[in-house]
Amino acid sequence: MGILLALVALLSWGLGDFLIQRSARKFGDWVALFYITAFASIVLFPFVYGDIIHSISAHGVLLWVASFVLLFAGLLDFEALRVGKISVIEPIFALEIPIAAILALAVIHEQLSFLQAISVAALVIGILLISTTAFENFKKIHAEKGVWQAALATIGVGIANFLFGIGSRVTSPLMINWFTSVFIALVAFTYLASTSRLKEVGDNLKTGKLLVLNVAFFDNLAWIAFSYAMLFIPIAIATGISEGYIAFAGALGLFFNKEKLERHQWAGFFLVIVSVVLLAFITKE
Repeated sequence: MGILLALVALLSWGLGDFLIQRSARKFGDWVALFYITAFASIVLFPFVYGDIIHSISAHGVLLWVASFVLLFAGLLDFEALRVGKISVIEPIFALEIPIAAILALAVIHEQLSFLQAISVAALVIGILLISTTAFENFKKIHAEKGVWQAALATIGVGIANFLFGIGSRVTSPLMINWFTSVFIALVAFTYLASTSRLKEVGDNLKTGKLLVLNVAFFDNLAWIAFSYAMLFIPIAIATGISEGYIAFAGALGLFFNKEKLERHQWAGFFLVIVSVVLLAFITKE
């Protein structure tokens, strides 16, 4: 079940990042972020309202820290995708996997078997190979727009992945998603109100309703599936598999856009597929 949920997160994030880039460019970072988090705040409330007081009183510090970290990482993530090229930004996001894995090992002593660790490492390498068109790009990557935002976002999301894993286990996957969404939605609403941009929320919703619904649905589905996956499997494995959305995005480009891949990218696809299948067989839930 954990592997299946991580794969759902993979597919949803693959679509979600594409839609986030479109929505951030069309609406702006703060408006797009408000749409996504307001959607989750409303939809998830009926499922968590009975546990809100208990969860905040018992695990308030964790919920607040996760909210601040995700807000910081989300804004940088959106900005990196808005100003940068996906082909340059996505390889950087792959580093979320070792960050989450190191935190899980250091803080909660969550260890992987040797074969699991090798499989996760192969996933990271495969993702890097797929999302890198030419290795000489690394010589000038620091000059590309959005790179530094992506690097900081990667650190933040890696930490957020770990916190969501812990939060899902001590509260519930729906609670950690609802609480962080409410917090970010309120911050985004306050910012938009203070900058006299609230009118944009209604105007953009009228003209781009389908885009708003799609990005809100798929991004939240990814986080919820990812959070549930970590109830069944280690945080590092759930993070590693879900980050395979980069390979999924590449497959979409190959199928729909008739894009050609270099040999090292085909090797990356092979590594990702083999690693995910291997993890599915060797991971006990």
